[in-house]
Amino acid sequence: MALDFSSQNLRGRNFKGRQDLAGANFSYADIRGANFTNANLKGANFSHAKAGLQRHWVIFLVLVSWLLSGLSGFIWYINSYLVSLIFDTSKLENQIAGWTTLIILIVFFFVTIRQGVGAGLGAFVIAVAFAGAGSVTLTAAFSGYFTKAFAGTFAEAFTKIGIGGGIAFIGTVAGALAGAGTLTGALAGAGALAGAGTLTLVLALAGALTVALVLALTFSFAFAFTFAGAGALLSIFIGWQAIKGDEKYALVRNIAIAFAATGGTSFRGADLTNANFTQTTLKSTDFRNTILICSCWHQAKMLDRVRPGLTYLQNPQVRQLLVTGQGQDKNFDRQNLRGINLQRANLADASFIGADLSEANLQDANLSRAKLKQTQLDGTDLTGATLTGAYIEDWGITNTTKLHGVRCEYVFMRLPTKENPDPLRKPDNKQEVFEEGDFADFIQPIFDTLDLYHNQGVDPRAVAIAFKNLTQNHPEAELEIVAMEKRGNDKFLLRAKTAAGSDKSQLSAEYFDDYNQLKALSQSQQLLLVEKSNRIRNLEIMVTTALQQPKSYTQGNTIMSDISGINIQGSSNVSGIAGNSSVANLGTISGNVSIALNQLSDSPSADKPGIKELLTQLQEAISQSSDLPDEEKAEALEQVKTLAEAGKTPQESTKQKTAKTAITMLKGIFSSLPAVASLVETANKLLPAIAKLFSLG
Repeated sequence: MALDFSSQNLRGRNFKGRQDLAGANFSYADIRGANFTNANLKGANFSHAKAGLQRHWVIFLVLVSWLLSGLSGFIWYINSYLVSLIFDTSKLENQIAGWTTLIILIVFFFVTIRQGVGAGLGAFVIAVAFAGAGSVTLTAAFSGYFTKAFAGTFAEAFTKIGIGGGIAFIGTVAGALAGAGTLTGALAGAGALAGAGTLTLVLALAGALTVALVLALTFSFAFAFTFAGAGALLSIFIGWQAIKGDEKYALVRNIAIAFAATGGTSFRGADLTNANFTQTTLKSTDFRNTILICSCWHQAKMLDRVRPGLTYLQNPQVRQLLVTGQGQDKNFDRQNLRGINLQRANLADASFIGADLSEANLQDANLSRAKLKQTQLDGTDLTGATLTGAYIEDWGITNTTKLHGVRCEYVFMRLPTKENPDPLRKPDNKQEVFEEGDFADFIQPIFDTLDLYHNQGVDPRAVAIAFKNLTQNHPEAELEIVAMEKRGNDKFLLRAKTAAGSDKSQLSAEYFDDYNQLKALSQSQQLLLVEKSNRIRNLEIMVTTALQQPKSYTQGNTIMSDISGINIQGSSNVSGIAGNSSVANLGTISGNVSIALNQLSDSPSADKPGIKELLTQLQEAISQSSDLPDEEKAEALEQVKTLAEAGKTPQESTKQKTAKTAITMLKGIFSSLPAVASLVETANKLLPAIAKLFSLG
């Protein structure tokens, strides 16, 4: 029975490593400062609970932020004092040092505001380097008088180390103090807000300004006060922007959040699979290395103040989506959203191109017109989701993807373009829609396929050899080519059906390792590997044909345009579309013949050719004949294809009749040729042998 801690005061309680908390009820509980490190919290309910810091930690953070603010003010005063040396007319060296400091500070201010703290610190380093370029004695002078410069007066140090060294020295001090002052002030502000609230931020940064003011007035430097105030204001600006989530100040924010989470509620390393955080207050909570598969964050409070580690919570846009459930028109391309819970979320028109949504909960989500190109959906629950108008080009569904009850009237097989806003709509007839349950049946054939996508110039022979090697090395995968498609001018997709449970990632990696090595070989070296292998030669012809043929192919009984390739459904239904001409494209027909031949078994004896070997020789003789017109070549190749399909079960009476008719047709086609034609001589040798294997006498 699950434990019940609902509405209890659990502040500071230690649940570290406990494995009996699966399904526990922590709803409405006070879990501030509680330690759930490495605990098993699968299915736990934290709805309306209050996480974060205990009161004594809040007080501690306030005090630390005040201390940092005072330090920031003092550092900015020193910066301002150095700038005030501009008005010291007694010594030229001091004025030069003052102007150098001012220039460095202006550069630092400008770059920091425009590009962030990191860029600002980089800019001051460059400025300091230029400032010190005028003195060849900088290193020795600086090391000899560093202590004295701080212990005595800056002016004395300048006098002894020279103007060039003085400029570089004061530039170094000013730059370093500028960076330290800004970062310290920003951390004070961001840390105060993360730990204690907006009021503390204002008070803490006001403290920095007050310290600078007091010190400045003490020494009667009005100009120094101006720059001290500017420094404090810059710190306020950075701290505020960091808390707002500006990526330019992510470093400051991350450090502040990490500091503010110290002593807060810790879920570090815990298993929070299917945990419920609906309307939970989560400020100053640690989720590093936490398992967050299908955790629910609906209307969670202060989710932007947690320490996310490398989980999906680190992305501000994703956090907003989790809390509100509103992701319409948003871009999540190539995001790692594995295991995210988007149940009932509005994701209409959202883009998930190349994103990983494996194991995610998308039950009843609205994915109308969503871009799901190459989206990984292994183990994803799409039960009851709406996919009408979605773009599903090369999406990564598997047999573990749940599609029960999917609502879908139509989908698009390619992304839209200006020229074609509705590419490859299914069903093709725009007046038709999928009936209930039809979409799952339509998409079923591509569940378990290995997609080998070649994005550079394709070497058909290397493809053929590499795929043959893969099938030999992994017979348990039961690899069977089901489609070949040309993409663009030099891209190629080879799609193969696999056995359930096959590790497609491993198969793909092994294939491309082999393919890339083979592609680097010379033509003569490749030919040595192809020799005596009809299977490789046939597959090479198939790939070449797919790369050369017009842009269309068939899926089932539906012609699909804008794609080049050969598509195979099942083990015997081989289809290829050559275009709209009355005479079929010879390359396409030859490719289809090769596909059919490739499905036949090799002869067990190298000295005794079987149906596959004899038909392969006949195909080559027909294709290479210069005596046979193209129209008759096409007809002859169609008959060879018929013989290949019948050759799978050559002893069946119906197949024998089919073979007999095909052989008769071939004899009729060849009868018009001269008796001395090489094709006639080859046919006179091969056709009787083929007929014998069909037991036709």
